[in-house]
Amino acid sequence: MSACHCRVLQPNDLKLIEETCKRTPKSNLCLQLLKGDPRAPSADIAGLALILVDVIKAKANEAEKTIKQLLKQGGNKKALSECAVDYKGILILDIPQATRAVRGDPKFADDAVSDCAVEADICENRFNGKSPLTHVNNGMRDVANVARAIIRILL
Repeated sequence: MSACHCRVLQPNDLKLIEETCKRTPKSNLCLQLLKGDPRAPSADIAGLALILVDVIKAKANEAEKTIKQLLKQGGNKKALSECAVDYKGILILDIPQATRAVRGDPKFADDAVSDCAVEADICENRFNGKSPLTHVNNGMRDVANVARAIIRILL
């Protein structure tokens, strides 16, 4: 039988996560994301925000892959191409700005993360109610809004 080198979360480790997530619009999503990350138990509030910025980055990368697949399948090329630009902007502009600013000037991190939610909504609206990216866009908006609520604690 192999030894487990897993860290068991103690109640005190979870207290900051739980208290912080209560202050977000989607506390269950917040708890799910943060409890699933091994960095969270030892993180401060800025660290929790940075974990969620990493989740936003992963979601933007997922969106890019999904868009490429849909373009190959012959979907709405104009809307998909514009969404690809939206998500590329999140990756090359918003994520680096948020990452730098969380521990420096959180207002800039707030602006960057807010922009991620806005870009997801813009992408969704490009399809006039028939978006093949609804799940991806809603996921981005939800995580961005949770991250934004945590960043606002730092303001």
